[in-house]
Amino acid sequence: MSELPIFPKIPAGTQPDYLQPAYRSSVKRAPTKPLILLPATLSERTGPVFGHSTVTAADSDLTAQHSEPPAGERIIVSGRVSDEDGRPVRGALVEVWQANAAGRYRHKLDQHKAPLDPNFDGSGRMITDDEGRYKFTSIKPGAYPWGNHHNAWRPAHIHFSLFGTGLLSRLVTQMYFPGDPLLAFDPIFNCVADERAQQRLISSFDWENTIPEFALGYRFDIVLRGREATPMEK
Repeated sequence: MSELPIFPKIPAGTQPDYLQPAYRSSVKRAPTKPLILLPATLSERTGPVFGHSTVTAADSDLTAQHSEPPAGERIIVSGRVSDEDGRPVRGALVEVWQANAAGRYRHKLDQHKAPLDPNFDGSGRMITDDEGRYKFTSIKPGAYPWGNHHNAWRPAHIHFSLFGTGLLSRLVTQMYFPGDPLLAFDPIFNCVADERAQQRLISSFDWENTIPEFALGYRFDIVLRGREATPMEK
């Protein structure tokens, strides 16, 4: 049996530390003792697996899940998932979830006094193609207060979850929008010390995928490992 690969150490500052005092909830969940590295086994690479047959093309359109369209500015978000050498990650399950245009999640714990949208669930999924590409249609999420500090507001963002061939290889990150003034005040965004790595969390305006009279396009490429890796949540 061939040996499993040993992955190189992550460059300092390009991924968030577990403990970020300005991000208050990290104080409670950050480990207080050194981590114990366990050797990788085949289970981390081969299983369990998700069923591709349960993911349909309709799952990637968050604006078409009800009889009426949701309120808000329509957007199309697309990009490419690749490894550290630029090779496409094919057949990855990409899941997204987000607040509605008023900045509220469809979740019982979200008590933000903003309206729920009966025509927006705020979640979708898709499978990357042979070039590692994905695309989904949604509405631009609103900012919302989150109580972390005085006058705390989360910038508009979309959560991404990525699964490889096995469900044990999950990675989670967030996509932000260009020019958002709240980024400078957001402890979660600023958990990433390296400024170039921070920029990899911000999407770019995508004229090619903007659809006339329908939706603006944004591009968000995701790199899963290496010096140019997209910062992931801890």
